[in-house]
Amino acid sequence: MQKHNFSAGPCVLPKEVIQKASEALLDFDNGLSLIEISHRSKSFVDVMEQARSLALELLGLEGKGYKALFLQGGASMQFLMVAQNLLEKKAAYLNTGTWADKAIKEAKIYADIIEVASSKDANYNYIPKGFDIPEDLDYFHCTSNNTIFGTQMKSFPKSPIPLVCDMSSDIFSRTLDFSQFDLIYAGAQKNMGPAGTTLIIVKEDILGKVSRKIPSMLDYKVHIDKSSMFNTPPVFAVYTSMLTMQWLKDLGGIKAIEQENDKKARLMYSEIDLNPLFKGFAAKEDRSDMNATFTLVNEDLKETFDTMWKEAGINGLSGHRSVGGYRASMYNALSLDSVKVLVEVMNELESKA
Repeated sequence: MQKHNFSAGPCVLPKEVIQKASEALLDFDNGLSLIEISHRSKSFVDVMEQARSLALELLGLEGKGYKALFLQGGASMQFLMVAQNLLEKKAAYLNTGTWADKAIKEAKIYADIIEVASSKDANYNYIPKGFDIPEDLDYFHCTSNNTIFGTQMKSFPKSPIPLVCDMSSDIFSRTLDFSQFDLIYAGAQKNMGPAGTTLIIVKEDILGKVSRKIPSMLDYKVHIDKSSMFNTPPVFAVYTSMLTMQWLKDLGGIKAIEQENDKKARLMYSEIDLNPLFKGFAAKEDRSDMNATFTLVNEDLKETFDTMWKEAGINGLSGHRSVGGYRASMYNALSLDSVKVLVEVMNELESKA
């Protein structure tokens, strides 16, 4: 039976990417496995350079003063590294979910943090709007997509200070003017590759302005100077992310995948809105194209619905414990056909109720 993977992360990956990655495990360089060759070998250095180049190319940031890095520690490490490298006196944060809240907690270790707005009062089911960003702070931090709660920033404020964004769960999924951001970071496992590496896109001219001494492993400038090879990189995660970015480029880039993501989201939310057995969690104007969160109106139907979607080969549909219900994660590699299968199950439940 075909599986339809709606898991929130690690994410669904293109089948051809998984095939190529599995082949590289057996034979990548003249009979040697990808995970046993030296990371300093030309074969892997070429992979790292191609991955970094593809990231900038897909985002339209080539030749614009940005550097791409593939580091370890996930987005959680970036909560710390952003503050280490950029926070001198005070920074502004927008609190739109669990991960934004954790980023704030880490930054507070170093200096004062201003929450310019928060949706915590409504269990993060909307994106705050109409807030002001003070001009005398070190940077403004936001989270573009909130995986747990199914909300997404549809636009970004014009920031008078450096704009930092956690794009872990919607990187490469929609067209944006990425040059408006001074630093972007994204854990690979949500929409780009397997767990184990994190993509950082940083504008070089924002670095080197804090007075603190930064430990080498946490210093963006050190990693830039060493071409993202300061320490042994996570070779398999970087290689698979490179394959995924090449797959996306071959499809036509972000513009092409955005059209597919829009079709999936419209189909999914149409069913949630029209089927009287379900209701959405997130405010309609802030609904995520990546993570659709919804619940049953009548919880008595839960056992029946759970049995139905599992029998249909659907995986990873259960919602996060802080929201409950269900979460359909529709990342780049998830097909429209998989969304159609889920919608058919929801339709079938309505016909039985």
